Amino acid sequence: MKIQMVLALAAWVINSTTIMAQETIKQTAGRDQLGDFAPKFAELNDDVLFGEVWSRTDKLGLRDRSLVTITSLISQGITDSSLTYHLQTAKQNGITRTEISEIITHIAFYAGWPKAWAAFRQAKEVWAEDITGEEAKAAFQREMIFPIGEPNTAFAQYFIGQSYLAPVSKEQVPVFNVTFEPGCRNNWHIHRATKGGGQMLIGVAGRGWYQEEGKPAVQILPGTVIHIPAGVKHWHGAAADSWFAHLAFEVEGENTSNEWLEPVSDEEYSKLQ
Repeated sequence: MKIQMVLALAAWVINSTTIMAQETIKQTAGRDQLGDFAPKFAELNDDVLFGEVWSRTDKLGLRDRSLVTITSLISQGITDSSLTYHLQTAKQNGITRTEISEIITHIAFYAGWPKAWAAFRQAKEVWAEDITGEEAKAAFQREMIFPIGEPNTAFAQYFIGQSYLAPVSKEQVPVFNVTFEPGCRNNWHIHRATKGGGQMLIGVAGRGWYQEEGKPAVQILPGTVIHIPAGVKHWHGAAADSWFAHLAFEVEGENTSNEWLEPVSDEEYSKLQ
């Protein structure tokens, strides 16, 4: 049997609860998958590899065993589902997002750059949900050319969640980059003008929403252009699971002003897919 298949079977998620020192790890993947076809292999996988080798935590802890296993797989160029399972196990065994990044970077110099690239793709998925707070903000900043800017404190009362504002240009046409954290949106509002006026939005990064009163919400992605005439009640903001940024262009007009209205309710917002 090819080594990739052996390692893939060995990599099935460990069927156990919290593992204390010297406690035997319970694994049934071998018997579940190959019990009838290769009973001896199934026995070795479940009882020896996991039941004995991985369970020798008094000799080498689970965290270190995960590190050794990940290094071995990446070094051989094995970046299939077996690596994904062992990355997941490594996370369960206490290896952090910062540590796995440093581990794979170190491996790259000894095992090869392409192998590290492939491993990073899987590691990002496994540790994706750990990116929060300032770390998430910094990661989003790397996705776009315009700055996130400073907290939008002047208009905070008209937003649910945290938004940021960065002036891009104040000459000829005022342009601002507006960034929303996941779930952040502004209140319903209307751009007023006796002539001209309104606003134009251009998606920069992430995923967001724009909605006019009485119409379905429109998804905004990088490059999406939204034209908002004066006098139209609307709102815009981030998707629930994504940071979002758009450029906002103020359209020249006479007697322009913003009329801020009620917040977008959680019930309304939760209906968006």
